[in-house]
Amino acid sequence: MPELPDIVVYLEALEQRIQDHVLEQAEIRGPFLLRTVDPPIESIQGKKITELRRVGKRIALGFENHLWLVFHLMIAGRLHWSRRRVTPDGRRTLAALHFDSGTLTLTEAGTRKRASLHLVAGEAGLAKLDPGGIDVFAASLEQFRAALTATNHTLKRALTDPHIFSGIGNAYSDEILHAAQLSPVTLTQRLNEAEITRLFEATRHTLNKWTHDLRTQSGAKFPEKVTAFHEAMAVHGKYGKPCPRCRAKIQRIRYASNETNYCAPCQTQGKLLADRSLSRLLGKDWPRTLEELEDLKAR
Repeated sequence: MPELPDIVVYLEALEQRIQDHVLEQAEIRGPFLLRTVDPPIESIQGKKITELRRVGKRIALGFENHLWLVFHLMIAGRLHWSRRRVTPDGRRTLAALHFDSGTLTLTEAGTRKRASLHLVAGEAGLAKLDPGGIDVFAASLEQFRAALTATNHTLKRALTDPHIFSGIGNAYSDEILHAAQLSPVTLTQRLNEAEITRLFEATRHTLNKWTHDLRTQSGAKFPEKVTAFHEAMAVHGKYGKPCPRCRAKIQRIRYASNETNYCAPCQTQGKLLADRSLSRLLGKDWPRTLEELEDLKAR
């Protein structure tokens, strides 16, 4: 799912292409893509884009008549830009916005269509789509601490909760926690002041670094290769690969369709975190350290 760095780079590319340009036609072909009926989609046709904004993990296009078209790309949704007119087929290409400068399309891979569009009126309508998490770049350390410790969740859950922090998801939370050298299952209210400060600095540094790197990768081109997995990531998607800091093998916790990746020596003092499915299977035989895990594999 596109997260804060991806959304920022998308917005920068869109500003160069559609800011102050007129939407000539909106073609919505995905049967469940548009989630609102009032205002009608036709009300933004012939209108100029006056502002673009990030709302959590959403991209909001603001029109001169104070309407906002808001994209939530979810896991498999992606944006594409073409100077030529593109006709959406309703299967993979779900929508096409034809501007006087080119066509913006929304595609979604797979059969489960989760991406959404909302057309809302004014700041009030836009606010209803905002989960309310704080922007870590606009927040002070004190505000970050207050948001983090208001409830007693694991660090992984807190970082990825859009009601607590804006724009952070599964991928960059793994990278942030590795940079901060903190366990994903540490409870937020058990952190000391030094750990909170370290997490605050790691969050800002990691998101800044990846925004810069993705911006550099795209250059003047539209960002077409938006993905949650990057070769240069330290731990996310790197299960079994060496940690760039200590060279130990990256571990994981799997749950539902997601997984958390971490380095045991760097983040958990060498302790292996229980994987829900495997720990149920192995019970008390679940290995507690990397050494025990290697011994188990060697049997």
